[in-house]
Amino acid sequence: MKLIFIGPPGAGKGTHAAAISEALGLPIIGTGNILRESVKNGTELGQKAKSFMDAGQLVPDELILSMVKERLSAPDCAGGYILDGFPRTLPQAEALTAMGITPDHVLSLEVDDSAIISRLTGRRVCDNCGATYHVVGMPPKTEGICDVCGNALSVRADDREETVKERLRVYHEQTEPIKAYFEQMGLVRGFDSTGSVAAVTRALLQYLGASQ
Repeated sequence: MKLIFIGPPGAGKGTHAAAISEALGLPIIGTGNILRESVKNGTELGQKAKSFMDAGQLVPDELILSMVKERLSAPDCAGGYILDGFPRTLPQAEALTAMGITPDHVLSLEVDDSAIISRLTGRRVCDNCGATYHVVGMPPKTEGICDVCGNALSVRADDREETVKERLRVYHEQTEPIKAYFEQMGLVRGFDSTGSVAAVTRALLQYLGASQ
């Protein structure tokens, strides 16, 4: 079973992908991990990627695609996989299918922009121990203080409202067209991701023919 998750930042793609991975025994294949592993292992593609990274440049789509294809040919992907954070743009999606890699299901986690802004701007993190809170959904016992270690909580730079709005703009402009592309193939199923994590995961597993 080959799966792709799509949805705006903060929709819960990572959380639900991890749950599906555990339930179905599917590896999560992320381009960031592929890059790091290829560079660390000194593969030919990894060395090419490192030359771009060392120069402070983005690794070209063509090279990323080659690395993804190489990774998906590994034995642990024989029974399926979950692509994490890829494809991010319509050209990447088109190139992926042109290489003969077509997902079985594209799972679209749907949350409107106002809910995303509320969800992300309310997040608080502890820089000391890494604990995460939300001012509405999961507040600390004492406002602004970590329950675990007593350290002051902070707002991550990418959770500030102006940054969240920019991330959403980029998503709608660059990533959302992927949904229409795969919809034409009949591969997309949308899920309301505003409910509880457990409820959304349960709906995903039911759709995929599994139970939690």
